[in-house]
Amino acid sequence: MKRVLVANRGEIAVRVMRTCRELGLETVAVHSSADADSMHVRMADRAVCIGPPPSAQSYLVAPALVAAALGTGADAIHPGYGFLSENADFARLCADQGVTFIGPSPEAIDLMGNKAAARQVAAQLEVPTVPGSKTPVRSCADALAAAKTVGYPVLLKASAGGGGRGMRVVQGESEMDAAWQDASREALAAFGDATLYVERRLSGVRHIEIQLLGDGGEGAVSLGHRDCSIQRRRQKLLEESPGPALSAALLQGMSDAALRIARHLRYSGAGTIEFVVTTEPAAFYFIEMNTRIQVEHPVTEMLTGVDIVAEQIRVANGEPMELTAGWDAPRSHAIECRINAESPTHGFRPSPGRIARWQPPGGPGVRVDSHCREGYVVQPFYDSMIAKVVVCAPDRDSAIRRMRRALSEFVVEGPDTTISFHLSLLSDPEFGAGKGHTTWVEDHFLARFQAGRGRI
Repeated sequence: MKRVLVANRGEIAVRVMRTCRELGLETVAVHSSADADSMHVRMADRAVCIGPPPSAQSYLVAPALVAAALGTGADAIHPGYGFLSENADFARLCADQGVTFIGPSPEAIDLMGNKAAARQVAAQLEVPTVPGSKTPVRSCADALAAAKTVGYPVLLKASAGGGGRGMRVVQGESEMDAAWQDASREALAAFGDATLYVERRLSGVRHIEIQLLGDGGEGAVSLGHRDCSIQRRRQKLLEESPGPALSAALLQGMSDAALRIARHLRYSGAGTIEFVVTTEPAAFYFIEMNTRIQVEHPVTEMLTGVDIVAEQIRVANGEPMELTAGWDAPRSHAIECRINAESPTHGFRPSPGRIARWQPPGGPGVRVDSHCREGYVVQPFYDSMIAKVVVCAPDRDSAIRRMRRALSEFVVEGPDTTISFHLSLLSDPEFGAGKGHTTWVEDHFLARFQAGRGRI
C-alpha cells in the first residue's frame, strides 16, 4: 500500500491523513465543490472534486469515489465514519476494482448492518439482547403483535439504521400506526430499507461501547470501553472512559461478549459493540455493532496510546496488528466533547457561516481534532460538528477540570457553538456525581441550562 484515498470530509478526513503521513503513505482527498478549500483538501497529496453538495451527489456516489481512486493510482480507500463507511456494496465495488477497502469484509458489514440479524447473531452466541422481536417486523400488524409480547413502551427501530433515524417510541397500542408510518418512511429515506424491528424501551439506561480490533481471523482484542450516555435526541454529546460506577465484573462481561462476536465474524480492523446497561439490577444488553471507526475513538487513543487508524491500515494491508493481547483497565480518565456549530440556547439551531476567529485550546493532556481555521466557512450541507476536544487526566474529577479549562480557552467567533452548553454540563452536580443516562440531558439538565440561558 502506497497511496490512500480518504472517502470522507471534515475532521475525520484530516485525522486519517495525519496517520497516513506518519506511515509514509500518500493521500488523495475527494471533495464536493463546496469543500474545495477545506483543510483535508489542502493536506492531501492529490485532490479530486467528485460533485456538488449535497452528499447524495458527491460523498455518497460510490462509483465516483472508486473512479477517483483508480484515476489517482490509490491502492486503498479509507471510508472514515458515516457516508459509505458501512455500505457493503461499496466495499464489494472496491474489491471488484482491485482497491483495498480499509475496513471489515462486506459479509460482516452486511450481517451486522442489519440490526435485526445482528441481534440474532448475539443471541446465538449467548450475548444478552434487549427483549424484542426475534425477526424483523414488516407490517404494523406484525409490530402490534410483537409489542404485545414484549410489553409497552417499545421502540420501533430501523433494521438497517443507526444514529436514531428510523426510530420511534411507542407508549401504547393507539400510537403504533402513526409511529410505524413515520419510522418506516424515515428508515426508507435514510437507508433505502423500510424494515423495522421492535425492542422494549428501557429507561434510565447507560450507553456503553467496547472498542475492538480484529485481524480477520481468530485474533481480536478489546481496547476497553467508552461511556456514551450523555445524549440529546439519541445523538452523542460527550463520551468518557472509564464510565462512572461500572463494576469490573460488568465491564469484563461486556468485553468478553464483544470478543465472542468479533471472533465469530472473523472481524477485520476496527469495530465497536454497543450495549445498554441497567443499574437495578446491574445488567447489559447488546444493541448493535458499528463496523467502522467511531467519532469518539480519540477517547480510547488517549488512554491506550494506540493509533486505531494505523491498526486499521496495517490489518487491511495484510500486516499483523501491533497489539496482540488484551488491554488492562485504565489508570487515567479521558473525556471528549463534540463541539457543534449550533445555538444551544435556541433549540440547538444550526449555525453555519464564516469563522472570523479560531483559537483552539492546548496544554497538557489536551487534543483537538478539527478541520476548521480562521476564515473557514462552516457549510450548511453537512454535519454541524466543527471540533472534538479530548482531554486525559489522572482521574475523573481532574479530567472534568481540565476539560473546563480547555473549553474556556476555546475561542470561536462567527457561528454559534455548543461550547457554553458543555461548560454548563461539566459544572452540573448531577453530571459530576456520574448520574447521567441516555435521556438525562432532556429529562433533567436542559431545563436548568435553558433557565440560565447558557450562563456558567
